[in-house]
Amino acid sequence: MGLFNIFDVAGSGMSAQSLRLNTTASNIANADSVSSSIDKTYRSRHPIFEAEMAKAQSQQQASQGVAVKGIVESDKPLLKEYSPDHPMADGDGFIYKPNVNVMEEMADMISASRSYQMNVQVAEAAKSMLQQTLGMGK
Repeated sequence: MGLFNIFDVAGSGMSAQSLRLNTTASNIANADSVSSSIDKTYRSRHPIFEAEMAKAQSQQQASQGVAVKGIVESDKPLLKEYSPDHPMADGDGFIYKPNVNVMEEMADMISASRSYQMNVQVAEAAKSMLQQTLGMGK
């Protein structure tokens, strides 16, 4: 693996973690939303990643990055609460809340932030090594 490939790998990692941070922020922002039907209730979303191994093998390179395969909605059950006085209550007096666990989302946000930070440090280390290598010729 050449030093230039490291920038591609670190960049794809930063892009993936940025998407992860954005979906987590969206989940937290919608955690307290309320709906009058199951179909309209926000569901927690999470990105699915895959390593680009096939692409790396076809190019005969040892480096591989991260690709976003998709964003999926959680299949956890929604929270159904009896609140007949709520303006969004359905005919039976129920309101529906998202299946977002704020504590899990905060832990996921910390993990994504740390992963992003590690990818930045990898890119900075590679940059430093390249600068030192170029300085050897002086």
